[in-house]
Amino acid sequence: MGKTYERIDGRLRTFIEAQPVFFTATAPLAGDGHVNLSPKGRAGTLVVLDERTLAYLDFGGSTAETIAHLRENGRITLMWCAFTGPPTVVRVHGTGEAVFRDDPRFADLLARFSEEADGAGLRAVVLVTADRISDSCGFAVPFMEYREERTLHAEYFGRKNEDEFAAYCAGKELVGVSVDGLPALPLPLPPRPR
Repeated sequence: MGKTYERIDGRLRTFIEAQPVFFTATAPLAGDGHVNLSPKGRAGTLVVLDERTLAYLDFGGSTAETIAHLRENGRITLMWCAFTGPPTVVRVHGTGEAVFRDDPRFADLLARFSEEADGAGLRAVVLVTADRISDSCGFAVPFMEYREERTLHAEYFGRKNEDEFAAYCAGKELVGVSVDGLPALPLPLPPRPR
């Protein structure tokens, strides 16, 4: 049976921090808007900041739907599935905020992650404050073996300097605005703090 929790600690925190992949779900306010569901990986790019707050690193890609939805309404759900061990699904429903590279909080938040997690192509740190924390059975989630991290994303953006990354972001149709025309990543991309 599923349960709700007041905080992310103990077993829940251990479970969340051990998962190699998680999913984010967001949606615009418009009833005909596009719901977005994104997988997130790259080791070390999610941290539990305290009992009700998580943060993850948002890297470059061909869209910025999550950022757009957070800027419009802040609603977000994070989900983790156990692909090994006991069958479990954990969800954190909450409010999120994209902290961009020119925000005074950016450097302090980034310091909460390991140096290995940071990398080229970093657009923002996404902060999530939990409103509802729950788990449920994962009886229908298959067993799958984790083999290794994919390095393609980090390698691709690692070949770009800051100016090239800014040009990449500016050149993508759905990075400055969402599929539904909502403001997404601020362009031109703010430089990273030194």
